[in-house]
Amino acid sequence: MTSFVSLSKAMARGFVRDRTAVFFTVLFPLMFLVLFGGLFKDQTLPKSKVLQVGSVAVLDQIPADARTELDGVLEVTRSDNRDDALEKVRKGEVDAMVEQSGGRVVVHFSAADQVKAGTVTGLFSSLVSTGNLAAAGVASPAFTLEPQRVEDESMQTIQYVTPGLLGWAIATGATFGAALTLVTWRHTKLLRRLRLSPVHVGSLLGARVGVSLAIALVQTAIFIGVAALPYFGLVLSGYWWMSIPLIVAGTLAFLSIGLLAGSFAKTPEAANVIANLTVLPMAFLSGSFFPLDDAPGWLKVVSEALPLKHLVDGMRDVMVRGEPPGAVLPQLGILVAFAVVVSAIAAMLFRWDDV
Repeated sequence: MTSFVSLSKAMARGFVRDRTAVFFTVLFPLMFLVLFGGLFKDQTLPKSKVLQVGSVAVLDQIPADARTELDGVLEVTRSDNRDDALEKVRKGEVDAMVEQSGGRVVVHFSAADQVKAGTVTGLFSSLVSTGNLAAAGVASPAFTLEPQRVEDESMQTIQYVTPGLLGWAIATGATFGAALTLVTWRHTKLLRRLRLSPVHVGSLLGARVGVSLAIALVQTAIFIGVAALPYFGLVLSGYWWMSIPLIVAGTLAFLSIGLLAGSFAKTPEAANVIANLTVLPMAFLSGSFFPLDDAPGWLKVVSEALPLKHLVDGMRDVMVRGEPPGAVLPQLGILVAFAVVVSAIAAMLFRWDDV
């Protein structure tokens, strides 16, 4: 127990005194939280820009209350120059141009942006259907569509980025901490001296795990504390506490990656490169920075094999989406299984000395 406490204190002091480690583990991810949370805290869905050429009955004759709702998603500007309007659509300056010829409402769009094109054509399809009902004398249709948002008004950008950036910070701290500690101690012959001392291997590993878990919990407290400030407005769900077991399991998973990297890296520089090439691409592929809803199918399949994807998804579910604790048990199991498998591989490749 004495050796465990001594090693834990040594590792903790080493982390605190290493300004580079503190910056990239805590301050660097926190800068992204402040940046994203500040820039996009009042973000709303962008309106689709449409040029109207001539008279278009479905727009000109729309009731005032319906026009107000339409203005929330559609920015319609009149134009007298049809050719100029079409050119602006081709250049991407506007999303579409609409005109009417007799009973035909024609929407011109660019295939370069399928999402915008689908949005605009869908809106005008709805407007034309409503106009046809009115022309047929159907004052009150039998069915109406009433879209309602499932989240409350507190569901803003900060709700999405906080779990994602926190997961990235935890992955960075655990991976770099384990890899650099192992390689540095081997490079300076400290591992050899520890091997010849009465210190048990369990004490060495226990100290590394304990310090990494403590750092992860401190990161969590700092991130939640900053994001919950009134300026950012993070609102935690009632089951946010379930994120703590996820953070523990995620830390163990990325510790195993760090141990694996440190097992075959020969220099601290090599360990740093390996850890960077592992964690940073994984953050982009796991949805830590932005959602993967529009990503290709193969990329979504690849992301399911990454531990950070399950850590971030699980934390979002219980921290901001209000999912019950049982909903994240699959992610918890995946992270623990990943940690066990990769740790076993790292143990087989472990070396006390440079060869």
